[in-house]
Amino acid sequence: MAKRIDVSGLSAYYGSFRAIEDISMTVEPRTVTAFIGPSGCGKSTFLRTLNRMHEVTSGGRVEGKVMLDDENLYGPGVDPVAVRREVGMVFQRPNPFPTMSVFENVAAGLKLNGSYKKSELADIVEKSLKGANLWNEVKDRLNKPGSGLSGGQQQRLCIARAIAVEPKVLLMDEPCSALDPISTLAIEDLIGELKERFTIVIVTHNMQQAARVSDRTAFFNLAAVGQPGKLIEIDDTERIFSNPSVQATEDYISGRFG
Repeated sequence: MAKRIDVSGLSAYYGSFRAIEDISMTVEPRTVTAFIGPSGCGKSTFLRTLNRMHEVTSGGRVEGKVMLDDENLYGPGVDPVAVRREVGMVFQRPNPFPTMSVFENVAAGLKLNGSYKKSELADIVEKSLKGANLWNEVKDRLNKPGSGLSGGQQQRLCIARAIAVEPKVLLMDEPCSALDPISTLAIEDLIGELKERFTIVIVTHNMQQAARVSDRTAFFNLAAVGQPGKLIEIDDTERIFSNPSVQATEDYISGRFG
C-alpha cells in the first residue's frame, strides 16, 4: 500500500514570493520522515506541496517534480482531488466536522469517493477507528458528535478519517502541538504502528519527538527573513542527532538558534 516519494528541484511560491527553493529528497515507503527547522523556513509549505494542498492557497504555485512511485503528481491532467486521496493529511489542530457524529466523521471521505452499503461502511469505520487506536474509547458513542471528544481523541478521529480512504502516504503537520503530553504519547505510539502500512511525513518543532518517532530527519533553514527556505540536509535520524554533516544542523539541534 505505501508508496515512495521522489521530489526533485521543487520550489513553491506565494504570488511572486519564493517560499522554498530547489528542494530534492526521497522518502522511502513504510518509514517516518520528520521535517525540523526554525519557524518560517518552509517545512509546512513543503509538506503541503506533497499532496497539492499548497495551490489551494491564494497565489500558491509550484515548480519542480513530485513523483509518487511512477506518477508525477504535478503532471498534465492529474486531478488534485485524486492526489489528496492518495496522499492524506492530518493538520495541526484537530478538525473533526462539528455537526457530524463520530461515525459520520470517519465515513465522510468514503461517502465522497463512492457508494458503499451500510454494512461495508460500518466495517471500514470500525477498522479505521481500531487503526487509530480509538475504537475502544468510542464504540459506544459512535452516534455522538465528534466534537464532544477530548483533544487527543479528536486528533485520533482525524487520523481515522484520513486512513479510512486507504491513502498511500500520510502527511502530519505538527499533529501534537495542541495536545497534552499523554495525548502526544498516544499519537506517537500510533505513528509507530501506522508506518507498517503507510509512508509517513511529519512536521514537528519538538526535537525529542523527531528523535523518538522518525527513521529519517530533514533539516530546513533560511539564510535570512524574507529569503526562501532550503533543505540543508536529510539523513538517518540517529545520524542527524548525533553527527550531522552540516554545522547549521548541529547548531539548531543543540539550541544555538531557532
